[in-house]
Parts: sequence; structure tokens; C-alpha cells
Amino acid sequence: MQPRCLTRRLGFLLTALTLSLQFGATQAQANDRALQDALQAARQKEWHKIDQSTIDDHILVGYVDYHRLLDQLPQAEPGRINAFIERYRDSPLADWMRGQAISRYGEAGRYQSLLRVADGQPDGAERQCHYYTALLGPDPQQAAAGGRDLWRVGQSQPSACDTLFNSLRAQGEIGEVEIWERTMLAWQAGETGLASYLGRLLGSRWENGRAAMALLQRDFSAITRIPRCLGPECRASSSLLAAAMHGFTRADTEAALEAWRKLEPGLVIEPDHRNAIEYDLAFYSMVRDIRQNRGWVDQALLRLADDDLLELRTRNALAKRDWKWVIHWLGQMSPDNRDDSRWQYWLARAREQLGQDVQANEAYVKAAADRSFFGFAAADRLGQPYALNLERYAIDDQTRARVARWPVVERTEALLRIGEPGLAASEWYAAVRRAEPQDARALADYAKRRRWHAKLVQTTIAGRMWNALDWRFPEAYRERFLHWGEQTNVDPYLLMGIARRESAYNPQALSPAGARGLMQLMPATASQLGQRLGIGDPGPYGVLDPELNIRLGSTYIREMLDRYSGNRLAAAAAYNAGPGRVDRWLRDAPNEFDLFVESIPFRETRDYVQAVLSYQVIFESLAKGGNSEGISMLSPMEKSVRYDRSLLASN
Repeated sequence: MQPRCLTRRLGFLLTALTLSLQFGATQAQANDRALQDALQAARQKEWHKIDQSTIDDHILVGYVDYHRLLDQLPQAEPGRINAFIERYRDSPLADWMRGQAISRYGEAGRYQSLLRVADGQPDGAERQCHYYTALLGPDPQQAAAGGRDLWRVGQSQPSACDTLFNSLRAQGEIGEVEIWERTMLAWQAGETGLASYLGRLLGSRWENGRAAMALLQRDFSAITRIPRCLGPECRASSSLLAAAMHGFTRADTEAALEAWRKLEPGLVIEPDHRNAIEYDLAFYSMVRDIRQNRGWVDQALLRLADDDLLELRTRNALAKRDWKWVIHWLGQMSPDNRDDSRWQYWLARAREQLGQDVQANEAYVKAAADRSFFGFAAADRLGQPYALNLERYAIDDQTRARVARWPVVERTEALLRIGEPGLAASEWYAAVRRAEPQDARALADYAKRRRWHAKLVQTTIAGRMWNALDWRFPEAYRERFLHWGEQTNVDPYLLMGIARRESAYNPQALSPAGARGLMQLMPATASQLGQRLGIGDPGPYGVLDPELNIRLGSTYIREMLDRYSGNRLAAAAAYNAGPGRVDRWLRDAPNEFDLFVESIPFRETRDYVQAVLSYQVIFESLAKGGNSEGISMLSPMEKSVRYDRSLLASN
């Protein structure tokens, strides 16, 4: 064949291939548009707008089928519901359909149909009430047990529970004792309307209990004067004491303990109620640092053996630098809690202060094996590199090709193409939760290659891949962090640590308090920063732009660093809790960096500071190939400076 003819033939083939690919892409886009339009019509119940033949072969046809079947409930027979659940068992559609069927069948009183689609107790009080109502006939014992659990709360339950509760009351499964106990729970929860309603359901035998409750609502201190026996067979006394002492302790802890010490000798009370009362007394006595209560608290802690209370008592001992008591209270913790790097670090510090260097070194070694703030602080004490405990997983090309064809991956991709990121996330995370470890790792690898940063982080959490640091701390928006770090003179790895802690790289993240975007800026803060930078108020949606969010967040942490003389511990605390609070904390803070961190009164901020500083180490180590040598979590100044008001640059 002549070269010219061969060239012409190859040209024809390339043209044909290009046209074929273009046609395929155009057809795929048309299919997506048809599905997108059908899904929108299905949500509006505009079935006449859907041409089923155009979507039958689409990977997302189940989403349209879901709305069509949902529209036919509760008339649709359970066989059709179960067939749908089986067909889409690898998708969250199955669980959604089961839950909706339980609700719709329950509302319609189709209890046999409900039980045919249920798979054990469902989630949520409303569906649980429907479920146990359905069991009243076939399994009254289980219905009664489940119904009593739903009854035993201090808040109002959904109206779906009315039939169940009324039936159990008529059968005597919920009697006056249960009504009284719920009345006390409602009073304790501040639900006075519910408490009044329940109180009216009680007979005359409970009159002295109601009278005692009315007296205590006016005056908690009257608790020492009410009769020891209330209600029939004294059944009202124990729960009344628990509810009243809960309110009394919160209102006046010192007086409440004095009253409890008068009441407690010879008192007949349920063990759970006694523990709840003493827990509250110990907790509020320590939080409010009531010295007169300290002796009683220390005795109660030995009885209660509660790790949360023991942690608080240990922190109180640390605040006073009472090293012997630090060791004592650490010894009372459960072994699992005591072995945490945080408490091993403090055990080492205490022993070091007491001159027990060998034991201190042993505890530092245990703490330094952990990848955490206190693990890194322990490593600094030992003069050794940080233990990153990094694991990397190799995913071969054959596995990657297979993963790309998994239905969950295809559905996720298709949902993203048609503008349904919320549904895409539901598909993805449901798959990760179901996956075996090797499949979860394959999904994480896919998310990394697709640069789905937020999904990647959440995949490692759902899949419990704690040591897969390359995946848990991806290089998301790296160039932007490097750029704005240079512009604001802030370490870019600190910026990465803040963003990772704040939003896990979700640019659309919105906190319950209203903070927005990658670095979780409040709209008012973003507005002030924008005005100072001369770019104006970005508004509540403009602040979601990753570039602008990183710029504003970098500027804000720079301001906090300037406020606290470059100290990242104080600046990170202020980024989370506000500078006003940090200024107050520094007024009464201990001098050393570790004691300052432990003294932060808000647990959220205490954990936040530790996370941001340790995350900075991880990001910097990953940038060096996973090597932490030469990296220091804290600067020499941050380790040695006095943590008091002298940190404020204005002083």
C-alpha cells in the first residue's frame, strides 16, 4: 500500500474514532439530562413528564423508581417494597424505602404490612412506636418492653406513640409507677407542661408526692423536710429525690451537698438514683471548685469509679500542681483510660516532679508511642522523633479498574454529574460502612485519585483507617495554603491543620453556630476581615469560595498570632473560642505550655488546640515523605514562655 493511501486510511479511522467518542459523550450527556429531568419530575409527582424508556438503562433509575413507589404508599403491597429493597440493597435507597414504608404503613394502621417490611427495631422514636404498636398483637411481651423504653423519657414523644402508650396503659403494662417516674424525668428535664399533664393522670394515692413536688419546685431546700415515704409503698420517694437533687445541685451545690449529707444516712433509694445524685454533686463541686465539698467529693469518687469524674479531679490536681494527687487519681482510672497518651504524659510529668526519673521515663516512652499532642510532647521530653505510625496501602491498576466499575462508584459519579452532591455523599459513605477493609481502602484510593478531599477524609473515618495519613491528611488546596501562608506570613502547615480540624476539607461546611467554609468563618468575622482587606463583605455564600475562605482565615489567624506574640497555642485557642475568652484564661493560667492547654475550661477548645498543633506536625512530616526528623511541634519560645497575660502583645 502506498504511504499516501495508508495515511489517508489512518486519517479516516481517527476521524471515525473521534466522531464515535463525541457521539458517545453527547449521548451520555443526553441520558444524564433525561434522568435529571425525570428525577425532578418525580419529586414533584409529575409522572406525566417522565418518559420511562429514556431512563430505564440509566444507573440512577432507582432514584426515580424510589419516588414513584413512595407515592404509592401506603397502598403499595409489602411484596413490592421488599422487592425494591432487595434490588437496591447495595444503595441507601433500600434503607430509605424501608423507613418510609414503616412510617406510612404505621400511619395507615397497616401493621401486618409493616412487620413484613421491618427488619428489627427501626431507627427513630416515631418509627419505633409504629413498630411496637404493630407487635401488640403477635408479640405483646416485646411490644410492652419496647413501649416502656419509649415511655421512659423526659420529653414528649411523637403522636405516633399515642396508640402504643394508650394500649399499654389499658393493659396495665404502663401503670401509675411508670407515670410518676416519667413525671420526675420531665420535671428534671425542665418540661413543666409534660410534668403537669402526667401528674393529672395519677390517682389520689400519689397526692403527697405531688404536694412534695410542688413544694420543692418553690424551694429546693425543703428537701430535708419532706416525708421519707411518698406515694403508695413509698414508690414516689426515690425518683422525686433524684429529680429534686438534680435541680438543687445545679442551683446551689454547696447547700445541696449539705442537705444530701443530712438525708443520706439510712435513706432507702434506688442505686441508679443514688449514683446520679452523687455524680451531679461531685461534678458541680469540682467545676465550681467548692473547697468545703472537697473531702466528700474525694470519697465519692472512689465509690462512683467514673472516668469522666476522675479526669476532672486529675485536672483539678494539675491546676494546683499537686503532683502526688495527680498520681493518686490517675491510679483510680480504668486501665484503658489511664494508658491513653495524655494521661501517661501527665503521669510522667508528675513522677518527674517528684524525682522519680526512672518511672517518669517509662511513662514518657509509653506516651511517645502515640500520634497525638501529648505523644509528641512526650517525644520532645525524650529528645526523639515523633511516632507517626504511618501506613501506606498499594492499590494495583487491576483493582482500580475494577473499582471504577462498581455500581456504587458509578452511581456516585452519576449523581455528581447531575448536581446531586448530597445523594452522592450518601451513596459513598453507605458503601464505605458496608465494605470489607480491603474494599474500603480501594474506595479511599479512588477518592484520592478523583481529588474528592472531603469524601476521602470521611472515608478513612468510616473505614477506621487511622494510620493511612496520606489519605487522612490529603494535600487539599495545597497551593492556596502555600500562597496565602506566604502572603500573611503564617506557616502553611498551620493553616492546613486548622482547615483539616475545622471542616475536614468540606468547602460547603456549615456549623450549628453558623461558621462557614473550609476554615469555618463566622459571617460577621468574614465581613470585618473583608472590609479591612478592602474587598468588601463576601456575604454568607461568598465566604464559601475556597480561595476567599483561605485568604480570610489566614488573615484572621495572623491577627490572633499578632495578638499573642506569635504563640500558636493561644492563637489556636482564640481562633476556636474567641480572643476575649483566651484573654481571661491567660489571666489565671498556669505558666507551662502543657498546663495551659490542660487548663482550658472548654473541652472543645482544649481538644481543638491539641488537634491543630499535632495536625501541623503531620502535614509537615508528610511533605517530607513521612519523616518527622527535624520537626518540632512547638518552638523553643512556646515551650519556655510564661502562659499569662504577658503573652498579650498590647501589654
